[in-house]
Amino acid sequence: MNADPLSDILRLTCAQSLVTGGFSAGGPWAIRFPAPTRIKFFAIVRGHCWVSIEGEAEPIRFAEGDVGLMTMPRPFVVSSEPGLVPVDAMSLFAGAGKSPVRIGDGQDFAYIGGHVLLDAASGQLLANVLPPWIRIDASRAQATTFRWLLAELVAERTDTQPGAQLATAHLAQLLFIQILRAHMESDAVLSPGWFRAMSDRRLAPALDLMHGEPARNWRLDELADACAMSRTTFAVRFRTTAGLPALTYLAEWRMRLAERALRDGATSVALIAESIGYASESAFSNAFKRSTGYSPREYRHSARTSSEHIEILASEHVAP
Repeated sequence: MNADPLSDILRLTCAQSLVTGGFSAGGPWAIRFPAPTRIKFFAIVRGHCWVSIEGEAEPIRFAEGDVGLMTMPRPFVVSSEPGLVPVDAMSLFAGAGKSPVRIGDGQDFAYIGGHVLLDAASGQLLANVLPPWIRIDASRAQATTFRWLLAELVAERTDTQPGAQLATAHLAQLLFIQILRAHMESDAVLSPGWFRAMSDRRLAPALDLMHGEPARNWRLDELADACAMSRTTFAVRFRTTAGLPALTYLAEWRMRLAERALRDGATSVALIAESIGYASESAFSNAFKRSTGYSPREYRHSARTSSEHIEILASEHVAP
């Protein structure tokens, strides 16, 4: 069994990282960015800057090699020093397209940024467990990996090599995963939830078992034995860390898998029920309705209707 719970979550939420731009700067400068509508990431390729986030008491210094992640819709200012009057990012980058934006002589500072796309239905599973912002220091143990990723991203964006678009997308995805890994291994206090549970190495064997075989009727003592804990110690630790009991976590994960299967395919409700460990379609349907408020068939119909509506809106949008 080769389970990977974090990969399972990223696949379920359809997390896709995209590099969307960057700029270089020299001399004094300040840029005000609007509140991001998606998870935003950025990295300092050269020099340093200050990031002032609405709602935070003090600006945060980012140095060369540092990486940031923002999950909350808050405006923020990136500047060479605090207190400067910022220019609006929308006006600065409007019409730039793929051309690099340069402020001043562009010699002191270079920044690259992007965002993470998430599935409209399941994306909150990831977005809700992350803090409003994350800063990964370039001096961390993962620094070598971050430096390599940033160098490759810059190279792929500046050279017009065949396959550069796909290479950039894969590198951006790796950067996002490395940010999550580094945050998991940091000393930051994580809120109870699946992200904190996956950061707990003592609980990892139980999570691997549940994600590896979600249809199996796992018993609490089996999960505790895998973690080399007593049943009581394991139960308390899991609930404290994940915010819910282990077997409830398993039941919730089964429901998320069922939701994806109902949205993405034509598999019968009976087969979906069997695939996630329910002895009958009726038992699954009752559990699914308790969890979501919908019967499986109602959920599938609603998901398809929403998807069709989004496709119609997209087809009607014509660029000027």
